[in-house]
Amino acid sequence: MGPMNETERQAFLAEMHVGVIAIDDPSGDRGPLAVPVWYSYEPGGEVAVIMSASSRKGRAIAAAGRFSICAQQEALPYKYVMAEGPVVSEREGTYDDTLAMATRYLGTEMGRQYADANAGGGTIYSMRPERWFSTDYTPD
Repeated sequence: MGPMNETERQAFLAEMHVGVIAIDDPSGDRGPLAVPVWYSYEPGGEVAVIMSASSRKGRAIAAAGRFSICAQQEALPYKYVMAEGPVVSEREGTYDDTLAMATRYLGTEMGRQYADANAGGGTIYSMRPERWFSTDYTPD
């Protein structure tokens, strides 16, 4: 039981989890924004999320220039990984980007239905993890 090593935490984050991103609210009127999101990640790479640039999430990420993401395993033994860092790229997503993310989370048929209904693609924000926190409650 304790923190994961680098290989373990990157492998865990690469698994399919719904992540929760946390973003500072640049207006200062509210506390940090924390919302569930779909994401993609390959060990050693960047965390990518897709959302509308005009959404509260998109505006906050663009203004803050960084975000945190936390992924957890909700069944015993509990585990979580949190990564935080700067947004290193921002680009308009394509139908294929939306399809890939939706298929990851919904499977082929429902993923295609989701992508067809959300063909705009959104904006892809990619974050390079700089700081990590993790815990694995698996008994030693």
